[in-house]
Amino acid sequence: MSVKGGASTALTTLLALLLVSSAGCVVGDGSDSGTSSPRELVLATTTSTYNTGLLDELNREFEERYGVRVKVLPQGTGAALQTARAGDADLVMVHARSLEDEFLEDGFGVNRRDLMYNDFVVVGPGGDPAGVSGADSAADAFRKIRDSEATFLSRGDDSGTHTRELEIWRSAIGGRPSGSWYREVGKGMGATLVQADQADAYTLADRGTFLSIEGNTDLEVVVQGPLKGGDPALSNPYGVMVVNPARYPGANYEDAMLYVGFVTGPAGQEIIGGYAAGGERLFHPGGLSEEPNFEQYVPEGALKGDTPAEWPAVD
Repeated sequence: MSVKGGASTALTTLLALLLVSSAGCVVGDGSDSGTSSPRELVLATTTSTYNTGLLDELNREFEERYGVRVKVLPQGTGAALQTARAGDADLVMVHARSLEDEFLEDGFGVNRRDLMYNDFVVVGPGGDPAGVSGADSAADAFRKIRDSEATFLSRGDDSGTHTRELEIWRSAIGGRPSGSWYREVGKGMGATLVQADQADAYTLADRGTFLSIEGNTDLEVVVQGPLKGGDPALSNPYGVMVVNPARYPGANYEDAMLYVGFVTGPAGQEIIGGYAAGGERLFHPGGLSEEPNFEQYVPEGALKGDTPAEWPAVD
């Protein structure tokens, strides 16, 4: 072999090694495969945050800032929490505190944070056949609907809205209603509103979703929530929390916490506060507070108990 030929072969080998080495230095997920893939975060959430378009705004900014793609699974609150229980989501954004507390108490979620709020409204056909308009409360309105047997559409999907609706029925009549006038549709909020409009029916809706499609229906608000001076029982707070990494070691805990910090921090809260439809704000930011708010992290009432948490025994 000539010196010239040997040098050429050595040079070719060196270049090949440099190319392989540089391929393994791409900034990415830190794996040893020599390739990188986009980081992905799976968010299970209620349909109202998705149908209103708010998540598109939040996720676009988050992805641009941090390079993490957010995969959204829009479901009712109950279904979203069940998805997380099954280990198929990294975090949840929901609006039924009783179900959120159960999720925390069962050890499936950690690091809950208050996120935002709006309210529920009772909506119905323009003619108001049940004479609901002017009712003193949502419970009073529900009693009038039951007594007149006017058509009422229920989400019937274990969502946050459905959970609140059933709470109001218990307050109004002592239990769950029955009869042909009461129909469970098993659909998201937007689809339920469209069907209520077609059926000249009443329903309970979160204000954000109703405002986002109000111009496409003939439905009217017949009972206002607290944002318009109405029934305090129609308040609608949203929370966000990550799945417990001790229970789900394969979850993307780091990026989930990054997302929680973003949506509850100044940038995310500004997006939430500025998001509107028809000139009216759909959600109000609730993630920032000058005063301590320890109750947001744990089930309601947990901090008032006298029994301290038990630490595991160690040798």
